Amino acid sequence: MSEVIEPGLELLERQNRFVSEHLRRIFVQVYRIVGNVADAQDLTQEAFIKALQHQEQLKDEQKAAHWLSRIATNTAIDFLRRSSRASFCEIDEAPESQTESPEQALLRSEHREYLNDGLRLLTPRERAALLLRDVEGLPAEEVARRLDCSKATVRSHIANARAKFRRYVENRKR
Repeated sequence: MSEVIEPGLELLERQNRFVSEHLRRIFVQVYRIVGNVADAQDLTQEAFIKALQHQEQLKDEQKAAHWLSRIATNTAIDFLRRSSRASFCEIDEAPESQTESPEQALLRSEHREYLNDGLRLLTPRERAALLLRDVEGLPAEEVARRLDCSKATVRSHIANARAKFRRYVENRKR
């Protein structure tokens, strides 16, 4: 006699697999937009809840991953708009290597603070576009899909973000 799996159990297993396969990637994506671990954890959970409420979208694995990424990006941007703030804190770092000197650790920390200060100057959409394009390495077409806007708008966001960041760097040099 073959084992019969209840439809609800099969659905639950598919949902658990979906979450476990995408959890880290979505958390990192959200964290890079909001810059705060606690907020990123909450928003990642919110994005998965939104996605899992629409089971019909999860049938095609590639489309589901793209769709989830878009939900996560929009959830993070909406959060920043609602809260009118972006608070940044350090993500837990991997243990320091034995070869890193205290001076190197300090320089790395200062570099991270410098970058975070520059990112704070950007609007949420500029920050998201810049991070998805320059950090994640996504093509402009994919960034446009994730931000639900045109490629021209993405290019505009990225150009504005880079110009603001360039001014920030020049002002810091003085």
